[in-house]
Amino acid sequence: MSTEGKSKMTMGGRLAYSFGAFGNDSFYGLLCGYLIMFITSHLFDTGNHALDNKMISIVTLIIMCLRFVELFIDPFIGNAIDRTKTRWGHFRPWVVIGGTVSAVILLILFTNMGGLYKKSAIGYLILFGILYITMDIFYSFKDVGFWSMLPSLTTDSREREKTAAFARVGSTIGGGMVGIIVMPAVIYFSATKTSTGDDRGWFVFALIICSLSMLSAWGVGIFTRETNSDIRKNKKDTIGIVGIFKALSGNDQLMWVACAYLFYCVAINIINSLEVYYFTYIMGAPKAFSIFSTINVFLGIIGTSLFPFFSQRLSRKSLFTCLLIFMLCGIALFSVAGNNLALVLIAASMFGFPQPMVFLIVLMVITDSVEYGQLKLGHRDESLALSVRPLLDKFGGAVANGVVGQVAILAGMTTGATASSITATGRTNFKLMMFAVPAVLLVIAICVFAKKVILSEQKHAEIVAELEKTWGKHISDDKSAAKTVTVATPITGKLMKISEVNDHFFSTRSAGDGFAVKPSDGRVLAPFDAQVKQVFTTRHAVGLLSKDGVALLIHVGIGTVKLKGTGFVSYVEEGQEVKKGQELIEFWDPTIKKAGLDDTVVVAVTNTQKLGPIALTETSGTEVQAGDNVLQVELQAKSGDKTN
Repeated sequence: MSTEGKSKMTMGGRLAYSFGAFGNDSFYGLLCGYLIMFITSHLFDTGNHALDNKMISIVTLIIMCLRFVELFIDPFIGNAIDRTKTRWGHFRPWVVIGGTVSAVILLILFTNMGGLYKKSAIGYLILFGILYITMDIFYSFKDVGFWSMLPSLTTDSREREKTAAFARVGSTIGGGMVGIIVMPAVIYFSATKTSTGDDRGWFVFALIICSLSMLSAWGVGIFTRETNSDIRKNKKDTIGIVGIFKALSGNDQLMWVACAYLFYCVAINIINSLEVYYFTYIMGAPKAFSIFSTINVFLGIIGTSLFPFFSQRLSRKSLFTCLLIFMLCGIALFSVAGNNLALVLIAASMFGFPQPMVFLIVLMVITDSVEYGQLKLGHRDESLALSVRPLLDKFGGAVANGVVGQVAILAGMTTGATASSITATGRTNFKLMMFAVPAVLLVIAICVFAKKVILSEQKHAEIVAELEKTWGKHISDDKSAAKTVTVATPITGKLMKISEVNDHFFSTRSAGDGFAVKPSDGRVLAPFDAQVKQVFTTRHAVGLLSKDGVALLIHVGIGTVKLKGTGFVSYVEEGQEVKKGQELIEFWDPTIKKAGLDDTVVVAVTNTQKLGPIALTETSGTEVQAGDNVLQVELQAKSGDKTN
């Protein structure tokens, strides 16, 4: 059952969620990477080579088309989960049901369904299509429900970070493990010890992964608990593909980074999906794929760890270009490595190592495009912008599924094939599709990103600074009556007049009238009961709106947008209702001072012109404690209001 207001997670709950991430990503690896391998190498064996190839072609195209269809179904899945109300919560029922049904059906797809395709090819294709889309929909219910439930597990930000870290570890191990054990496991459990195993080996391997996936889903259902809080009542609308296209048409930076990432996604999905074919059919060493997969897991961790180092020394555009050029060098080496295992491992590692860093660059630009769009369009579409990347990931995977099946047929890598049976023509066709086509797509991605994406760190800082200048100016409350509203200081320190702030914009009251505090503490608390209206991605400022219509900007430091969030922790999200004294932001003061910046906290009533007189109630220079009332705002009765 769900709980009310619970913030502390148990270690058991955290481990269960991590195991859930492990099972979720291992299942996804089996579905997207190795179902196609099974279909092309073992499923169809009628003795009629032309018919087998025709069935492989049709089935892989069905998979590609159904995955495209699933992109349009996803928004409805999100809405259905949002509307779910049970004693077990919103998400856990779908994690358990989706995890169970999808695991059972995927296991069935790793069989020939009693040889149905030999009796009725059309009947098999219809049944396969029905089972696949059903499996994919239930997996989407599980996947969306699983990752969406993280905020519901705890309302404490530190607890969320810990749980997310555990989940990332589980996800990395789960996704990497499938590639490491796939070929050794398939060959070990096969009755016939060939380089690609046999039907039994693939079925047992699928049984292991599907069982782990199902067990992890039930573990999440049994050992985690959802909390009920005001945060969860402020749901954003689920965004569909139509909404995404509308956002792209208005936000050119989101559109161009999405365009570059689209070409990149298709390229890496094609190569990543064909790597196991290379080891199996070009090198004749399928077990060596496990060595590469093991190396790839560690390289992914190293790449993610090195990202801060590189990002501090290179601009996003330069780093993106350098990483993709490095990947192109890996592709070039891969294309001539032949059967030399050392060269193949080096080449494949050169291609795989930059991928986590490219992902982070794209994620940062997409995140920054939220403020870019807000400034350009006048409204904020955070959930919509952040839904673009998962959509493109799925699109790239769908294209790769369709391409891999056709490549296997062109290269002769189908049922009964071995490395020795692949002709020179087949090898050439395979290498053209695995290396040449993705290389062209990566070059296009480099050109688009270099020429069209202008959203640098500096540009984003300028945009955030501009948004701070305009935030809350037009907020008014037509229903307010004449009254006096007191505003407390959100932080402990020495009180200052806003005119004393060492910044022309704030000191001239361009942002609004108010006060400032020279902080002696790093905890920013809510000065009154309010709704959070704006949380800046740089975490150095927050916009609040009281029930009386007072719009308040709390800005930590002068020029601190340049820190890009370093040294700041935000404990709230947009739409959240907060109580006076509730922690909003925590910052590490030495970080600000080390950067040579002013740590003064500015508190400005941004809709001053919509309200009445504003005055300090304490003398400048007074030491104040967070929660002390220091400002009065006189609200004027609006037209039509009745006051006593």
